[in-house]
Amino acid sequence: MTAILKVLDAGAYSTFQDMGRYGYQDVGVPVSGAIDRVSARLANTLVGNSAGAPVLEMLLQGISFEVQASSARVVLFGCDGALAISGPRQLSVPAGRTVRVMRGDTVKVTSLGRSLCGYLAVEGGFDVPLQLGSASTYVRGSIGGLEGRVLRRGDSLHLVKPDVQPGAEKELADPFDYGYEQAIRVVLGPQDDYFTEEARQAFFSGEYTVSDKADRMGFRLDGPQLSHADGYDLVSDGIVSGAIQVPGSGQPIVLLADAQTTGGYPKIATVISSDIPVLARRRPGSAVRFTPVSLEQAEAIARDLNVRLCNIAEYGLREVAPAGVLDLAALRSENLTSGVV
Repeated sequence: MTAILKVLDAGAYSTFQDMGRYGYQDVGVPVSGAIDRVSARLANTLVGNSAGAPVLEMLLQGISFEVQASSARVVLFGCDGALAISGPRQLSVPAGRTVRVMRGDTVKVTSLGRSLCGYLAVEGGFDVPLQLGSASTYVRGSIGGLEGRVLRRGDSLHLVKPDVQPGAEKELADPFDYGYEQAIRVVLGPQDDYFTEEARQAFFSGEYTVSDKADRMGFRLDGPQLSHADGYDLVSDGIVSGAIQVPGSGQPIVLLADAQTTGGYPKIATVISSDIPVLARRRPGSAVRFTPVSLEQAEAIARDLNVRLCNIAEYGLREVAPAGVLDLAALRSENLTSGVV
């Protein structure tokens, strides 16, 4: 029997993503992939999938769906929202905790909270065909995911597993810091010499705001104007995720997963790979501050983050009682009498 999640409300901008489509930038195809790869990876970790399994990425608001499979185990991660489950059971499951849902259940992502993005992973994974080696959706090129587009009401999201075993659920043993207040670390360049000294100082001393022109291609920021030293046109060169272009307006644009592969504006700095997910969680209106690090520091931070994520997968999960079942172990760990005998 076909196992699917039937989309009832597709949200504002929901797509299938994985860790990206590599090896095709030379022919103009962006890498794409999850804009918050840390959260996508941890969502997969919680349900026992490989780090690069396809997940559902939701921007600004979540989706709702009906379970049309014997059972499925799902998790929401990357935000401080929750899953509201309606059916024979009425449950609310916080983000970061897995839950087994049953045929006929309706599941709604109630909110993404403070985060721009959230990720839904399912045990065994979504059954999504690969294009150019990836399941990631690049909407502007109609590549990958579900017909190369955002999800719509009525879509069927096919599952690899038609049924999952009952048992304990999982969550992270320690709270995860999404870094909403963290300064975003950058490496200067490659064209910081195209800017005045005053512009470089303003870039690091000022505060920017994510504008309403923020999507998977990039974030336009509002804040201190950055003056070019001698014009802002240059011969187009390669773009990487995290590159911070500054056009003639003097307002920076941080390029993200779906960014073009080449660009002709000077790039004052580049967000380090470890902090791209941190920035990607910022909703329009959120504050952004930048702080410089060296290339060597950026590499060390990336290694440390990878070790941390591997350690979470190996040692950093704990089992919890299934939703709707009394967790006696948790009760015994609390002082319920408050001193009354």
